[in-house]
Amino acid sequence: MKKFQAILAKIGILPLVVAVAALVVMFVAAATSPVHATSNGIWGAFVAWMTDAIVGVASWFNNSYGWGIVGFTLLVRFLILPLMIYQLGETQKMQNIQGQLKALQQKYTSRDQDTMLLLRQEQQALYKENGVNPFAAFIPIIVQLPVLLALYQAIFNSKLLKSGNFLWTQLGHLDPYFILPILAALFTFVSSWLAMKSNPDQNGITKAMPYIFPVVILVSALAVPSALALYWVVSNAFQMVQTLLLQNPFKIQAERDAVKQAQRDRQRQVNKVLRNAKRKR
Repeated sequence: MKKFQAILAKIGILPLVVAVAALVVMFVAAATSPVHATSNGIWGAFVAWMTDAIVGVASWFNNSYGWGIVGFTLLVRFLILPLMIYQLGETQKMQNIQGQLKALQQKYTSRDQDTMLLLRQEQQALYKENGVNPFAAFIPIIVQLPVLLALYQAIFNSKLLKSGNFLWTQLGHLDPYFILPILAALFTFVSSWLAMKSNPDQNGITKAMPYIFPVVILVSALAVPSALALYWVVSNAFQMVQTLLLQNPFKIQAERDAVKQAQRDRQRQVNKVLRNAKRKR
């Protein structure tokens, strides 16, 4: 109970209310869908429910299944908003101890088993001391993975979604002009770059991430139906805006610069006092 209250305090009530509201809207959309998909088994029921939810949202937009996917994607993002806020908080704490982690790695340079065990133990102690969950970054990805898989199956199981048109694309086919894959990669790059920019201690891997993820998304989006590429475009655009609002790297850097400047000012004041004291002697 105390752990739940601590997590709730980190996330806040409003994101939870938004998540519950999004889930309610998704159930209403599925229940009011003009047609209902058939299902077999638990996974089939989940895919059918998602199909109904998309078709239900589409019915609110004059049966535009592209807008149905856009609306459904936004609902998914609002649904996982508490997890994203929790992840951002954990990421910020992880960034704050990067210097200490680097010091531990420099302390235990040997690669033998005993030394590596000591390194892991001290890392775990450091995580515990600072209340850091090193696996928090993977939670939103794990949650969204079933959604992506179910959306992929929903497109091929539903004739409506498979044959639906949106702007220049047919949802069940590849984007003929590659616009959606490029947009998905672009939004992925911007959101990844913004997230990494707030990290004060970047290594080779973290510096490469903003360039690796977009390539992965681009290659994947070029090989899947436009409906999935559309999902990535909307989801990553949402992620970009979310990062600017909740983890603005420019604001974080300005705050860090202000703290460093205040420390320099205090040190100068201390040095001035010490110099004056020496002169009086």
